[in-house]
Amino acid sequence: MAPLSKAGAALAALRDDLVGAVLAPGDPGYDEARTVFNAMIDRRPAVIAQCADATDVVRAVRFGRELDLPIAVRGGGHGVAGAALGDGALVVDLRRMHEVSVDPAAEAVRIGGGAVMSRLDRATEPYGLATTGGRDSTTGVAGFVLGGGTGWLDRAFGLAADNLLGVELVTADAERVHASADENPELFWALHGGGGNFGVATALTLRLHELPEFSVALLLHLPESGPDAVRTFREIVAGGPDELGGAVLYGAGPPAEFVPERLVGTLLCGVLLTYAGGEDDLRKLAEPLLALPHEVELAGDMPYADVQCMLDVPSGLRNHWSAECLAGLPDESVDVCCARADGMPVPTGCRFLLFPQGGAIAAGPHEYPVPYRDAPWAAHPIAVWEHDDDDERAIGWVREVRDGLRPWSTGAVHLNFIGDEGPERVRAGLGAGNTLRLEKVKRRYDPDNVFRFNHNIRPV
Repeated sequence: MAPLSKAGAALAALRDDLVGAVLAPGDPGYDEARTVFNAMIDRRPAVIAQCADATDVVRAVRFGRELDLPIAVRGGGHGVAGAALGDGALVVDLRRMHEVSVDPAAEAVRIGGGAVMSRLDRATEPYGLATTGGRDSTTGVAGFVLGGGTGWLDRAFGLAADNLLGVELVTADAERVHASADENPELFWALHGGGGNFGVATALTLRLHELPEFSVALLLHLPESGPDAVRTFREIVAGGPDELGGAVLYGAGPPAEFVPERLVGTLLCGVLLTYAGGEDDLRKLAEPLLALPHEVELAGDMPYADVQCMLDVPSGLRNHWSAECLAGLPDESVDVCCARADGMPVPTGCRFLLFPQGGAIAAGPHEYPVPYRDAPWAAHPIAVWEHDDDDERAIGWVREVRDGLRPWSTGAVHLNFIGDEGPERVRAGLGAGNTLRLEKVKRRYDPDNVFRFNHNIRPV
């Protein structure tokens, strides 16, 4: 850490130089600026630089290096591990950099590093175009994509990282670089799953796909019908086209117009089918599921950007998540999934999600550091609760679900889906065979591990 006199002079210079705002402890707005999605994260950065453009990012990184500060990067601030903040760190806050520019002729979109998913989805919607996005509209696009990125369209269009065309980055040396298949290709490779380890992503360019229609079918079942519903969903997806996706959604009945009052707050097994096409074709695919007894049926055409908001979780609650990628979903594993879901502490707002993979995910480029590509299923227990006296049982339930599914695990994991579970889980999320290569890229672009508040790759 630099001497106080030097730190004070550098902070004053940063306030003068930045187009955006600079906040330090005691400044108005500081506490609000250090608040992130997960209320369990309570950290006090030394400085928060709310950057307005890439030049501001360069200035902020230079300031951090001059004072020997570790640097955290805030895009959406949605990550459950709280990587957007660090105690005593410089936070490069990109939320002012949220521009989205669509090039319909090129079927590509450029996204500012601070944009959230809803801005991307709403910008591309008028053109009948879309790309794989997260299942929560408040998710930051940059962190989602650089971490691999799985969503409702991944079976049709591949992982978000598979659609990455270019990244504009500010490195730990405060240098602006561009990474693409033709420019800095090794860095570009590392950004397909390596996350924020290599610099500040000030903008990304993604490939878009035609999506003239999108439809969904949501059925809600009582828990005792869950195993049959999950097995039927499994068979529909296995025999369906790549355009078909969805999830099993265990959780409390929401206070929504389509949910009977008697089911609100009651544990239910939901099965959601999503389809990159129209309602008529979806209903044909869903016939075996529609034939099962169910409490609620909701089916029809629905704008993709609206579907992206269906599972939004309010900010400011306590969160703990985990995940396992599964080599298959035999009947025994279905029984374990349903039994573990039945044991969730519903009043805390827990959810258990089970996603099919395959399709364009499995067919995508295997050279990238996303080792979960070949797993046909992913399980994602999520605990969301309000009060800290529920911490133990909420976190314990997530661990019980994860541990119960270990017999079917591939060993890989979606790093976007987990908090800090230790270095071995990071290796599992990157692939042991990729780790040394990633460490070499880290050494090239961040030899001092300045960007460390993430699923960290240490330089060789």
